[in-house]
Amino acid sequence: MKNKIGVGLIGLGTVGSGVHKILTLHRSDFKNKTGIDIEIRAVYDRNPDKADKLGINKELFVDLDGLLAHSGIDIVVEVIGGIEPAKSMILGAFKAKKSVVTANKELMSRHGGELLEAAKESGVDLFFEASVGGGIPIIHPLKESLASNRIIKVMGIINGTTNFILTKMAESGCTFDDALKEAQERGYAESDPSADIEGRDAAAKIAILASIAFNSRLTLDDVSTQGISSVAASDIEYASEMGYVIKLIALAKEEAGLLEAGVYPTMIPKGHPLASVGGVYNAIFVEGDSVGEVMFFGQGAGSLPAASAVVSDVIAIARNISYGATGRAGCGCFMNLKMKPAEEMRSRYYLRVKALDRPGVLAKISKVFGDCQVSLASVIQKDTAEDAADLVFVTHEVKEGNFRKALKGIEGLDEVGGIYNVIRVEDKKDG
Repeated sequence: MKNKIGVGLIGLGTVGSGVHKILTLHRSDFKNKTGIDIEIRAVYDRNPDKADKLGINKELFVDLDGLLAHSGIDIVVEVIGGIEPAKSMILGAFKAKKSVVTANKELMSRHGGELLEAAKESGVDLFFEASVGGGIPIIHPLKESLASNRIIKVMGIINGTTNFILTKMAESGCTFDDALKEAQERGYAESDPSADIEGRDAAAKIAILASIAFNSRLTLDDVSTQGISSVAASDIEYASEMGYVIKLIALAKEEAGLLEAGVYPTMIPKGHPLASVGGVYNAIFVEGDSVGEVMFFGQGAGSLPAASAVVSDVIAIARNISYGATGRAGCGCFMNLKMKPAEEMRSRYYLRVKALDRPGVLAKISKVFGDCQVSLASVIQKDTAEDAADLVFVTHEVKEGNFRKALKGIEGLDEVGGIYNVIRVEDKKDG
């Protein structure tokens, strides 16, 4: 039994500094809990000054090649993000027979299968809990705790920035731009927030979760994505009047051997467990055939929450190394399920259009829907002004192809000034 494990830390940014803090602060506690002494023996960052600011012994700071070649390192922690040089670093660690913990969602969502198989071939572990839910444990529960289930659906709020923005808009009635500005001022959004508000961050995370949940490899490119920048205060108001809240929802499900995965602004009933998740908090809702419905809730980002997940992976790998049990599992995607064509996906939809406030206009729009086999659940006229009005439609469940065809037809009507928003509706109702 090996009872001393060395860690090499690559990256001293937000998450890396948290990892250093937790491993240093709780080192004796981890030793008492596990019987293993886990010690940081080398660190690397492109900016050596970060080590000084964190009070890291300068003797621990090495260049990247030195860290990967360090004979006293058993586990490499990669928290720099991006595809390269992170991918090459990880493969270099495997070649040196070192296990890896990463928080890199972009890398795992694009190259996860390749890296997991490379780890298995080298007889080492690759763990990545922090790549999805920050401090929320979800990857291990999907792989282990829920292994007895056939997963039916995974859906969740997995981006704190967009959840803060939508929560702020709902609570104060402010515009999207004002809510985004406050998110940036409070450090919840980057100066360039596009990855968050356009849904790419959440798309990478649901690709990882879906690959695990359905044992079939999905990549970021398989995930349909729509951001939240088009969501207006009026949409949130209308949704509330109808008994819904709007959240950026990441959803993956399997039906009849076909997978679908997407990230969309979505109206969910106020009584749904995800509806009350506010601010920067995240929550992931899983439905299994045996366990039923379960939800995982917590802080999805930040230095210490994300670092908590990274360090938990370090401890798990340290135990595997100690008992000679690394490299037991590579990529678990033994299925090769196909993605459902976008036009065959089914959903309910909310649609807001600006149209002339004249007799017969509503009938013309309704006829387009009918001709495209789109059944309407409700129609509401709002905010009549200057001979124009907001028309709000909610459909029954329809094929996306039929709905998109109807949108084109409605856009072509002279009486319609524009389609202002389309939002999916997720509930138990159907048509």
